[in-house]
Parts: sequence; structure tokens; C-alpha cells
Amino acid sequence: MSNFNPSRRRFIKSAVIAGVSVYLAPLYSRAYAALFEQKILQSPNWDPQAKRVRFRIDGRAKVMGQKVFARDIRAVDMPHWPQKQAHAFILRVTRADRLFEGVDLSLLGDDLQPDRLVTAEDLARDGLAFPAFYGDDMLLPSGKTPAYLGQAVAILIYHDFARFRFAKDRLKFREESVKYGAVTGPLERDPWGSFRYVRVGGDRPFDDDRFSSLKDTPIFPVSMKKHLPVWPEGREGGKLDQEGMHYAGTIAAELATPPDDWLVMSRRYTTQSIDTSALEPDNANGWFDPATQTLHLVVPTQSPQEVADEMPRMLAKRNPPVKQLILHPCYTVGYGSKDHYNFPYYGAVAAMYGDGHPVRLANDRFEQFQTALKRHAFDMSYRIAVNRQTGVLQSFHGEMTADGGGRSNFTPSVVMVGATAAQSIYYFPKSDLSSVGLASRAIDAGSARGYGTLQSMAATEMMVDELAAELKIDPIEFRLRNVLKSGMKNTQGAIPAGAIRADEVLEKAARHEMWLKRAERKAEFESRHPGKRYGVGFGCVQKDFGTGAETSFARVELGEDGRITLHHSGAEMGTGMSTSQSVLCAQWLGKPADEAHFSVTDWSVLPMVTSGDPYLMSQDEQDKLQTNPNWTPSYCSPSSASNSAYYFSHSTREAARLIFDRGLWPAAMALWQAGIGGGQAAPLVVRREDARWVEGGLTAAGMSVLSLELLAKKAYQMGGVTGAAVHVFNRWQWAEADFTLNGRAERLPIDGLALRHAGGEFTAQARAQVYYPPTQRNNAAVTYYSAVGTLAEVAVDVATGQVELLNHHSIMECGNMIVPELVSGQLQGGLAMGIGHALHEYLPLYEDGPGNGTWNFNRYHLPRASDVAVWKQTGDILPALSETDPPKGMAEVVMIPVVAALVNAIADATGHRFRDLPVRAENIREVLQ
Repeated sequence: MSNFNPSRRRFIKSAVIAGVSVYLAPLYSRAYAALFEQKILQSPNWDPQAKRVRFRIDGRAKVMGQKVFARDIRAVDMPHWPQKQAHAFILRVTRADRLFEGVDLSLLGDDLQPDRLVTAEDLARDGLAFPAFYGDDMLLPSGKTPAYLGQAVAILIYHDFARFRFAKDRLKFREESVKYGAVTGPLERDPWGSFRYVRVGGDRPFDDDRFSSLKDTPIFPVSMKKHLPVWPEGREGGKLDQEGMHYAGTIAAELATPPDDWLVMSRRYTTQSIDTSALEPDNANGWFDPATQTLHLVVPTQSPQEVADEMPRMLAKRNPPVKQLILHPCYTVGYGSKDHYNFPYYGAVAAMYGDGHPVRLANDRFEQFQTALKRHAFDMSYRIAVNRQTGVLQSFHGEMTADGGGRSNFTPSVVMVGATAAQSIYYFPKSDLSSVGLASRAIDAGSARGYGTLQSMAATEMMVDELAAELKIDPIEFRLRNVLKSGMKNTQGAIPAGAIRADEVLEKAARHEMWLKRAERKAEFESRHPGKRYGVGFGCVQKDFGTGAETSFARVELGEDGRITLHHSGAEMGTGMSTSQSVLCAQWLGKPADEAHFSVTDWSVLPMVTSGDPYLMSQDEQDKLQTNPNWTPSYCSPSSASNSAYYFSHSTREAARLIFDRGLWPAAMALWQAGIGGGQAAPLVVRREDARWVEGGLTAAGMSVLSLELLAKKAYQMGGVTGAAVHVFNRWQWAEADFTLNGRAERLPIDGLALRHAGGEFTAQARAQVYYPPTQRNNAAVTYYSAVGTLAEVAVDVATGQVELLNHHSIMECGNMIVPELVSGQLQGGLAMGIGHALHEYLPLYEDGPGNGTWNFNRYHLPRASDVAVWKQTGDILPALSETDPPKGMAEVVMIPVVAALVNAIADATGHRFRDLPVRAENIREVLQ
């Protein structure tokens, strides 16, 4: 095999998919010039007394500018690749209402013509197309109307950088390079997805529901009319969806003619499209070796397993098919924008036409604005009823549409999550919430941070504030009267898991000085600052974390010298999960992992397989499939949905726990029984639950402290477990399985297991029985929540309309923190993103928006330090209920309440309630002047 040596030290064969041999080569094992992990990553500096790390694994690299991304990699960094780097860029349409008639490269003259021009005709001839998830027309064929602005029409490849650079500059902002024909108008298509959740509870909050999606069914359209959903006919006693629509009808009728003691408020809210503004623009670098029919590809991705699975299926259809794929998944920064995004496939195609040269395809910032996944723009119509006398919420009817853009991506699940989250922290006895994800000519919208809940919950919080004002009730007191409490049901009829502590967040906010003294502060500030108006606002939400089909692999190994190695399927995308997962090993092994690897896609030691759709399969289908002892409903989750703290941690923790239980604890007991270090045999009352890691090692019930090195050596001598690989699955409940270990049956909260004893090889352990959560739990949509409340203090300039954020304070409930500093960083970063969404960030959706290729940060206002009260902001974390509380996902929820808090603060300052985001200076001037 030319140009590469497939030794196990450098390459790990992951699988044969669709006839293509797939090798996964982490970047550190190939790019010796970069050597990200060996040069940049450092073992956590662990304080065994405080049980804290001093800095994150990549902390020094980040602050010294040494962190290496896929974007930094060139051909010269890749041993065995040809060393001359070729470059490519993509031509894209800037109109989506007329026929595309080909490209005109006459602007380039003779000297700057590409060495290779790739068009749709080339892809059709050679059998290359997107995986089904991304839809049709990877490159738009001539004679078709573009589906959306910015759709790709051609790839231009240059073998030298200078000509590439001059050519790209010459075509930038020049529309004449794309030829258009007859005007057709934009394409009209059915929505990407539509959902409806109806619930009518019992007489009291804890009674059984009369109807709910969990107990009965969510409701789906029966057809489309004029590209909008047609819902089933309401019929009492009919089919489940008809019965649901019957209850929806009763809710609507009651809101139309409410009881005399009800206040019914109707409001419409809109939110903007935003750019995720990831630090690393989309990129890929690939080399196709025609001699061996092998594609080598370096890509940043939040979902390496998706790329590893779908890329070979795409390449297998090529004529002739690619024989091997060597994929280098890399660390990245995404905020959702690199989760199931299509750029890796464009990178692969560019490499396929590189004529033997490695081809680098990398967006500049204009191209990133033109193509990167956006946050969905929402349009929401809410109607809420409340009892005037008691101030208790009665009913919630919500209709929302989201602009999903030109490709579906995750729009169906975003609108589903938006609808199921709209209730925020409140209990509603009756609710009817529907959402539609529209197909349009806008840029694709996908898995942006907030995932639909930022839009729907912020609107609810604004409306709750307005209801409180109408009822003349203190806004936090009004919230306390209606807060969802443990054991109450959400709008899908599911009881949230664990203790719900939003009421504690509210009570703590109500006692904060910013809230208690807001009236006197307003008077004092406005007397000292003529021309400015002061306001304080509050918002509180709880957000789900996870997707309802969360799954991950983790492998923990203990060396004979006590060295700990962690391999995990999760991808680092800037959240610090590489640090937190390493630190988790300390709970059971006494210290963090000395060596840790992420975005791992080779799990040959634990050969799990999957089939079917975990969200759509029936119970009968699941029951049949799970008879295969290696089957799981889902193979591997991307890094998204705030899933690392709770879901990824579960696999790491369970793997480490197995090593402790079956390796270290027996070794400790043997050493104590032999009198090692203590001078006498252990008493009979040493229990496993008394074990504690302290400075120097492990102790229990007053026994001598045993170092990890001593314990590891003894575990090896005894043939104990020194390595564990686990697979886990969660559908709002952990899957469990029975395993026979050392002759005894044991049920573990995992669905796959492989063990290594002493210095041997990993051996998969056959499960005797598996207990997957019932498929009916899909109807719950969400059950895990974390809560955050934010107070915001603003000053509004009457003359200019400018909003100055004076201060803000957040209160969060997130269980036990793994690394408190990372939680603080996520809180501060999320707040900045929420502030940008509320006050600054805005992208027009269509022709004058980023799809025309002219947008960059010179036109797009990201919040700066001066916009976020960087030196004054404060935050509190509620203490966990006990040391056994699991950590909760909180990376998304932290950005949401500040949006409503700011809009509510502006209303307090100006007397005007804004319902369209962002609220910019010009909007405020219109109502003040």
C-alpha cells in the first residue's frame, strides 16, 4: 500500500461500511508537526485535598495561542501525504428566485482559470451525492431554481496558493460569475416538520391526565394544504389523535369565551436569525490517493461518528468506488454549528478532484456567514389564561413557526423542542402547543445553542411579566404562585426526573438587593443621570438537557504503575469536557486521567451495533431487536444538547467504578488483610461504602492509606479488572442490563461492557438481559431539567435609545459541579450570547442577508466586554442537595433568562414592552420620541 503504513500504532481500523474500509486516525498520531495532544494537552494539575484542578487540560495552550485546530493543518503537517498543498473555494448563488444557468469564469482571464472545475455534472457522472440527511443537489445542476441563497454551484481547485488567492479575490462579491435565467419565484415546499402537544390534566396537579402526549400520543398533521399542516379532525372518543384534537378544541373554546374571573392575554413574539459565530470557520483538508483508492480527510466536527458512518456510504457509490477512508476527526468550536453540518462532505468531494494533490477547502468569514448553520428565526403567537383572583395560570395555547431555511437539517427536532419547552418553569393545567418548521430560501438553520428553547421560553417569560403587571402582582411572586414543583407534570404529561428547584431560584432572586431596592435605585439613578431611564428586569427558565436518545462509549484503563488512561466518544468543542471527563476518574480512582483521548470512533473492543430509529421505533420493534446481545437503539451521540456533564459523565463514571469495584477494592482488602502498611490485619467492619480517597491514596474505616500505585500493582497480581469499556443509552431513563461477573449476576446501568483483567486483552461481556426504556417515553420529549434565573439592571438613553447593561446577577441550579471554573465559564459565555440575542445580533433572512455573501463582523454586532458588564456581573450556584447529586447539563440554559430579563428591564425603564428581538436603539427611539 503506497504512502502509508497501516500499523495499529498509527491507524485503527474501525469498520467496513458499505464496502469501504474505514480507518480512524486521531490527528495526534499523524500530524507530527502539530502533535496537538502530546504537545498541547497536559495532565490536570490535581489538588487531592481540595479535589480540584488548577486549570483545564488545554488551558495553557488556549491563553498562549498554541491550541491547534483542524484549520491549522496543512499537507506538510501530515506525514505520508504529498507535501504540496492545493486549495479550493466554492461558488454560490446569491439569488434563489430564478433558474441557474451555469458559471462564467471570464473574469479570471486565462491566467487564473482553475486547475479543476467541479460541477453538478461531474458529481452525477461519478456517482457522488450528499447522504440522505442533507437532501439533494450538493452542487446545483444547470436549469434548476436554487433551493436557497448561498447554494453551492461549483468548486474551483487550484494546485498553487498564489493563483487560488488572486482568483478568489477577483470573484468575491462579483455576481456575474453565476449566470441566471428566467425568473421562477422561490421554491415552495412543505414544512420540514410539524408537531402538536395537547394536555388536559386532572382536577389537581398530581391527578392523572385526561389526555396528554405521554399517556396518549403527540399529534401530527394528516396532510398539507398550501404548504401548511392540516391537523386531524377533533372527535371525542375517536382515534387518539382525533381525541387530542377534541381536547384542543375545548381549550380554544374556553379561551375564546373564558369564565368571568379569567384574564386571557394574547401576544405575538418574533426572534431573529443569528450566526453561531464559532471561532473556527468550517474547513476540511483531504487527499485522495488514486493509486490505492484511499481518501484521507482532516475535519473538525462535533459528531465524528456521523461523519465516520455516512462518509463511506457516500464514497461507496462513486464510480469507481473508494476503497478506504482514513478520517482524522479534530477538536473544534461549534455551539451546534458543527453538529451534522455538510461541510465535511464538500471537503471530501474537493479532495476527490485534486488530481493527486491534498486539497484544503476553508471558509473565510464572509463565506462562513453565507453558509454556516444559523439559529432559527421564530414567530410565536401565545394566548395564556390566568385566574384574576388567585393569580394562578389556567391554560396555554401556543402556535409557533420557525424558518428552517433551504435544507432540513435538525429543524424538525428544533421546533419540537421549542414547543415542549414553551411552558418554561410553570405548571399549566391545560395546554395546546404546536410548532412548524418552514422550508424557505434562507440559509440552513440547525443545531444552534438554545435549540428552539431560547426563542419559545424567552417569549413566555416576557408574557409572564406582562401578566403580572396586569394583575398588579410582584413578578417574582407571580412566578412563585405558578412554578412547576417536583411531581407535577410538564405539558407532555411527563413528571420531570429528580427534584425540581426552580422555586428555590425564585426565592433567592426575590431576596437579592438588585430586586429589593429597585424602586429606590431607579429614583436615585434617574436623578443623577438626566436623560437616562433606569430599569430592572428578571427572567427564570428551566431547560432540558439531552436529546432523548443519548448514548456514548467510554474506556478507562489502569496501568500497573497507577497511570490512568481515558478514551471517550465525545468531542471537545471548547466546553472543557476533555478536562471534566478526565477529572471524573478521580471519584473512583483517586486522581484524574493522566492521558485522555476524545472523538474516539474505534470501539472494536466493544462491538455494539444499531438499527432502526430510536425516536420512531415501536415497542415491538425494540423488543425484537434487543434479542441481539450487541444491539443498542443508538450507537453514539455527538457533542450537543448540553450532554457532556450528565450523559457523557455517566459512561466515564461507570467504567471507572467497575475498575474500583473489581480491581482496586479487592486489592485494598487483600493488602489490609495482610497487614500491609498498617501492621495488623483489617477489622471485619471495613465496608466498601466507607472507602475514601484522601491525599496519598485510599483509606476506609481508619485503615492505612494505600497509594494508587500500590493498589494497581496488587490488582495486576490478583488478576483483577484493570480496564473497562462501557456503552450507555438514555431515553429519559438509563438502560440497564444483567451481566454475569465472577459467577454472579449483576444489573448495571449500561447496555454494553468489555473488561480487561490485569495485563490481558479486553473481552466483551455478554449481557444476559437488557432493559431499555419503553419507546412510549419518546412522547415525554423531555424530563431532565436545570434552572437559571437572571436579574438585569439597565439604563436607557432617551435621546439615542442606547441600552447600557449596568449589571446582572444569575442564580443557577445544576447539581454537583465537576469543575466549578468550567461552570463559571459556561455561565459567563452563555450570558454574553443571550445579551447578543436580546440587544444586538441580527441577520436579515433573505436577499439582503448573509446569503448574498457580503456579511461579516463589520456589519454584525457581537457583544463585546463593554456590552456585558464584564467586571460587575455576578452569579450564585445553588448547593447540591447532597454529594450524590449528578451534575446537570447547563451550557444552553444559561443564555436564555437574560434575554427576557433585559427586555423586561427595558419595559421597566421605558414603559414599553417590546416583543420583537433584537431590541435595538432604533426600536427604542421610535417609542420614546
